[in-house]
Amino acid sequence: MKYLITGLGNIGYDYDDTRHNVGFDVLNFICSALGGSWKGDNHGDLAEVKWKGRTLILLKPNTYMNLSGKAVRYWLQKEKIPVENSLVICDDLNLDFGKLRLRGKGSDGGHNGLKNIQELLGGDTYPRLRVGIGSNFSKGKQVNFVLGKWSEDEKAELPHILEHCTEVIKRGRKQQILGSGQRCF
Repeated sequence: MKYLITGLGNIGYDYDDTRHNVGFDVLNFICSALGGSWKGDNHGDLAEVKWKGRTLILLKPNTYMNLSGKAVRYWLQKEKIPVENSLVICDDLNLDFGKLRLRGKGSDGGHNGLKNIQELLGGDTYPRLRVGIGSNFSKGKQVNFVLGKWSEDEKAELPHILEHCTEVIKRGRKQQILGSGQRCF
């Protein structure tokens, strides 16, 4: 059984270690933990890893955050993976730092990467894992916060959060927050 796990982020050195790239951070952690390696391919960097008889195709789109749907749609079609066997990981400033929210469907919540994915997949019924980055910013400074580097305190906690995300993904048991019996790998 194959699954596509996509981490959202922006490519380029300027975006490394920013809150908006936590999707990339999660995938880097999973890839390392499961012994994978990255290779450049169409619309992104890919790694293929195995976990309990499942093939996990990890995708870091190179289309920039706001056009992530192009890469997700391409790889779902190319690998013939049904959308219910996918997972999109992204940042969420509406969640406290480190809090996770796993859902099988839902709105984009103002996240432009999710909005583009929904447009190109034709709906909001795809699993997503939102990673809370907090909302500790002044009015009008949202973009600077989201694209800003992690604070020293956040950097210290980040490995624990990435490990928790990995465990959520690897567990593979039913999650009541997904509803209607959907599974997360």
